[in-house]
Amino acid sequence: MSTIKNEYLNYNVGTDGIAIISIDQVNNPTNLFSYEFIAAYFEAAQAALDNADVKGVIVTSAQRMFMAGADLRMLVKPVDDVAAFFKGMMQNHQSFRAIETSGKPFVAAINGTALGGGFELCLTCHHRIAINSTKIKLGFPESKVGLLPGGGGTVKAPYLMGMQNALTYLLQGKEVRPPRALKDGLINDLAENQEELIAKAKAWIAANPNPVQPWDDKKYRIPGGSFWTPKSVQTLMGAVGNVSKLSHGNYPAQRYILGVVHDGSQLPFDRALEVEARYFTKLASGKVSQNMIRTGFIGMQAAKKGKARPKNEPKYEVKKLGILGAGMMGAGIAYVSAKAGMEVVLKDVTLENAEKGKAYSTKLLDKAIARGRSTAEKKETLLSRITPTDDPSAMQGCDLVIEAVFEDPKLKDRVTKETEKVLADDKIYASNTSTIPITLLAKSSERPESFIGIHFFSPVDKMPLVEIIVGEKSSDKAIAAAVDYTVAIGKVPIVVNDSRGFFTSRCFGTFVNEGMFLLEEGVPAAMIETIARKKGMPVGPLAVHDEVTLTLSKYVIESNPNRDEKEETRRSYKILMELINKGRTAKKDGAGFYDYPAGEKKKLWPGLAEMYKSDPTTLDEETIAKRIMHRQAIESFRCLDDGVLNSVVDGDIGSVLGWGFPIYTGGALSYIDFVGIKNFVADCDRFKAQYGNRWEVPSSLRALAEAGKSIHDFALAGVV
Repeated sequence: MSTIKNEYLNYNVGTDGIAIISIDQVNNPTNLFSYEFIAAYFEAAQAALDNADVKGVIVTSAQRMFMAGADLRMLVKPVDDVAAFFKGMMQNHQSFRAIETSGKPFVAAINGTALGGGFELCLTCHHRIAINSTKIKLGFPESKVGLLPGGGGTVKAPYLMGMQNALTYLLQGKEVRPPRALKDGLINDLAENQEELIAKAKAWIAANPNPVQPWDDKKYRIPGGSFWTPKSVQTLMGAVGNVSKLSHGNYPAQRYILGVVHDGSQLPFDRALEVEARYFTKLASGKVSQNMIRTGFIGMQAAKKGKARPKNEPKYEVKKLGILGAGMMGAGIAYVSAKAGMEVVLKDVTLENAEKGKAYSTKLLDKAIARGRSTAEKKETLLSRITPTDDPSAMQGCDLVIEAVFEDPKLKDRVTKETEKVLADDKIYASNTSTIPITLLAKSSERPESFIGIHFFSPVDKMPLVEIIVGEKSSDKAIAAAVDYTVAIGKVPIVVNDSRGFFTSRCFGTFVNEGMFLLEEGVPAAMIETIARKKGMPVGPLAVHDEVTLTLSKYVIESNPNRDEKEETRRSYKILMELINKGRTAKKDGAGFYDYPAGEKKKLWPGLAEMYKSDPTTLDEETIAKRIMHRQAIESFRCLDDGVLNSVVDGDIGSVLGWGFPIYTGGALSYIDFVGIKNFVADCDRFKAQYGNRWEVPSSLRALAEAGKSIHDFALAGVV
């Protein structure tokens, strides 16, 4: 057989006796490592092995990407038959090993990004050449979605790079450009273009008619010494300690990677592949990888592409953006928008303030240049797109205006009316408010259908989430414009419906509030913070409260006309005022729940122990952990039940990207399934009896639990 053509690849044998397998998955947006592709690949590879006239095989891609990685849709659902799954993995290993040990040279001609399973396919080839392009990435990102490289990569990486470097790649999910991959031993050569790539591949085949993989070569020496040199042992032991410290046992992929490297290094290569397959099967059949794939990959990829926009609206392009307010938020929005190629008008009450806002971009660009991530030319180009001003008429000609002034409804009312006088009737006006209802703010507008919320998170240049809030009269055009703008600047949008605090601020508030309540009840501050971090929160509730400032929380409560209705709000306000009256206001002021001595690490303020006496009856770690985590989850469900959220996935993405809810759970809503929906409801019932009505279980959640259903079975119209 000299030609094979199907929906996954093309196989052709040239007159020079060299076969080319060109991966071209015409029915996928990009090449993916899937069960169907593997079958097609083995068919083509076997045709080459069976043909005595074929001198060697070049594996390349007909698409821009070589292969983006595994088709994670295969793994988002639980593995029904674990034994069959493992058996299938071993059959794939055996087929790839037949290629590796065939004596016929296979060369990976990497003409685009090759990650995960795609790069592991390259490792089954005897030689790897990549085009020297900054657009190409190579590596093993599997740990980022709760997996390990299961196509031989976990076993092979130490052979190619040595123990220390391999663990860095595997544990961190590291991706690199071709020159770095060459230096680290992942590839063997570089080419400057496609023509040279194929020419070099053919030349290597001609020069190496009987290749042997490094792991099959008894004379091969592992970089840095064998697995059991003192240095390698020390590296492995250090990695075990670091993984335990950083993951708190919440992310099994890292533990299993260490297990494969440790166990596999003591076994013959083919037995090591069996160890890898067993660990991969455990991950693929577990909750964590499914959660991380569903939320962290499939959900976020869809959101990044603008899935939330109304389908019938034409694309809304923002060429010129106006920003009202050049403080921290406005300055950050200006930077990310100018970076995306937009012309930006940055307005403040004085030109001096507006210039200070632009200087924020200068500071970020100078840092990027110092780190080799930008150039002086790129800096000047970006800065030339930002025009500081104090003139309201400068908003004329803008496609979108984002108001980012202080959280004062009266101030927002004034700038809205001022700006609408010069903004074209068919353009969109947005507010970056974090808590004030959009419907309320839209009352200042003469065209509320063009008024929408676009809530950024600080610092804007680093935080990926944007929460788009739909007011009572916001039109589909306004929603589409907000989503299109967010996608254009490279952020991840979720669209939510209006309410005070929306989704993220409302649920984040429960995290910091529960931390304060635990403190008031007699749980030592250090214990609260430590348990929160152990459960996977980036920082404890008291530390993050200092970051956002206690004075902001005070203002948010005071701006709520219904603040006296809930006991929870009255109680949190009381605690806030106790601290604020003692001058404990924020990290930026040097004093909050923590002290911030100049040039030193922050320390919990000793006065907390005097204000809130420790109570031994409150020190049950499991209860503290559940209160911290469950409280965020039940409020997230209320947002879903109230119609603030449009889907479970939106809530999961928003919680993970918005305030750092741990991804291993899948997000604040999937967390309910993670702990068990019946267990969750029972815990909340117990907490209501002990701690109050904030733990009231919505009837729809109770119905899901009683029906034995998943949180993902919830529909906005009721229980499915």
